[in-house]
Amino acid sequence: MNGTGAGTGATTEQMPEQTPEHAPQAAADAPAVFSVRNLWKVFGPKADRVPGSDLAALSAEELREQAGCTVAVRDVSFDVRQGEVFVVMGLSGSGKSTLVRCLTRLIEPTSGTIAIDGEDVCGMDKGALRDLRRHRAAMVFQHFGLLPHRSVLDNVAYGLEIQGVAKAERRAKAAEMVEKVGLAGMEDRRPGQLSGGQQQRVGLARALAADPEVLLFDEPFSALDPLIRRDMQEEVVRLHRDEGRTMVFITHDLSEALRLGDRIALMRDGRVVQCGTPEEIVGSPADDYVRDFVRDVPREQVLTVRRAMRPAAAGESEEGESLAPTTTVAEAIETVARTGTAARVVDGGRCVGVVDHRSLLGVVAGLDSSRKAAA
Repeated sequence: MNGTGAGTGATTEQMPEQTPEHAPQAAADAPAVFSVRNLWKVFGPKADRVPGSDLAALSAEELREQAGCTVAVRDVSFDVRQGEVFVVMGLSGSGKSTLVRCLTRLIEPTSGTIAIDGEDVCGMDKGALRDLRRHRAAMVFQHFGLLPHRSVLDNVAYGLEIQGVAKAERRAKAAEMVEKVGLAGMEDRRPGQLSGGQQQRVGLARALAADPEVLLFDEPFSALDPLIRRDMQEEVVRLHRDEGRTMVFITHDLSEALRLGDRIALMRDGRVVQCGTPEEIVGSPADDYVRDFVRDVPREQVLTVRRAMRPAAAGESEEGESLAPTTTVAEAIETVARTGTAARVVDGGRCVGVVDHRSLLGVVAGLDSSRKAAA
């Protein structure tokens, strides 16, 4: 897929506005839970000869012709910080699902390093890997994998049963998780008696029951109807807000990525072409591919007043409505339209700039990007 085709794969539904309910982003200096460096996954004969050789520079088509190999993940490096929602997104075939499976070695990496809390995942033996998957990093898949003959409660408790947790304890924990995901009163139902969204909530509750340090989501909502999908997105936002749990979320849906992610890694042909906050991805695309990918995003619902503010003129720093730096341009437009005057951007009790109708509309029109490119 070339750059001009990216826009056709990105979802163009209206972006949800960021609300104060969204959990704050993890601090930039928060410790890394997962650290990935120079990760490769190559499928095919003698795959380990590709990384670090002349073959690594070949295009996907050339590599298939010359070596019979396919690169799913190509020299990828990133950190997932404690308490953040890290979204990996891209079109079909970009390598995102392979990448998340490499994190717990459900798929064995070809080369590179993966660490969780500083511990080498690639060096783990079978026992350590089993502990990692059961207790430290739980996966929520697109296909729920529920046991049809078991009740909701017993499905949620299944992972704890495998761990050898006593029946009374695991059922009590499962009941707590069922309530947490909004299924109270449905404990005795079978999966066949639930809607798709309810079944996905059971899968989420089962992952939460293990109390993992990290939740890994592999396109969990892509098979759901749009309204149910939005409900599940709101559930993830709520859980993150309430618990601050670290999450890695895989999706091909741009609106979902922007709604959920503190940071987004956008993949193409196995590479990460840009990694940054939603505002960085939309406001400062790294290349034409990313620019085409985000071209239909309503900028005012993602970008904040940081991009629109100008220095305060004499007297402006003391007058007018005050806005936090994280206020979206859409919210600021409403404030300025309502008051008819410029608004102050206040950070830590200090006025750091001012926004007015002209500066805000400049962001909506993309003139802020033009000014930065010219500079």
